[in-house]
Amino acid sequence: MKLFTVLSTNTTYDLSCSFNWLATCSATVALGLASIALPFSQQVFAQQIANKQVEVVQPVEASGSIDITRLLVTRACRGCDLIGANLRGKHLIGVDLRDANLTNAILSDTNLEGADLTGATLINTDLSGAFLTNTFLDEATISEVDFSGATLIYTSLEGANVGNVDLLNAKIVNTPISIGGSYDQ
Repeated sequence: MKLFTVLSTNTTYDLSCSFNWLATCSATVALGLASIALPFSQQVFAQQIANKQVEVVQPVEASGSIDITRLLVTRACRGCDLIGANLRGKHLIGVDLRDANLTNAILSDTNLEGADLTGATLINTDLSGAFLTNTFLDEATISEVDFSGATLIYTSLEGANVGNVDLLNAKIVNTPISIGGSYDQ
């Protein structure tokens, strides 16, 4: 799968590598970690980015791929467009996703402990099996969300607009959400 187009000198290359690999190289350059232990090919590529011999110019993945990279590298992506993003199984502990659009996003089995999703839009979002302890969903729009098998402990939903959620087999403790809209303890 082609993930990024890169430019090198006068030639355009299609880089077929994993998204995490490119994010690691980009993070290495952005943070100035020249001595980080990367496999040789990653070190060469990171050095080429740093020397501006290679430039990542166009994400060709689904919309929001620049924001996905920003989220994974900086752990903050306020107001990001993450429509349709696949973040399945990621460790997003303490991330800042305030006002992010997570419509049609896949966050199943994702660890969102302590994450701030205040004002986020979660419509038709898959959070099945997700871990949402001490997570903030205040003033979020939550509709058609699959929370089946998720863990919601001390999850804040103050002012959230919640409608039509799947809570089958979800573990809910001190979180004001239920099928009937009451506070479960």
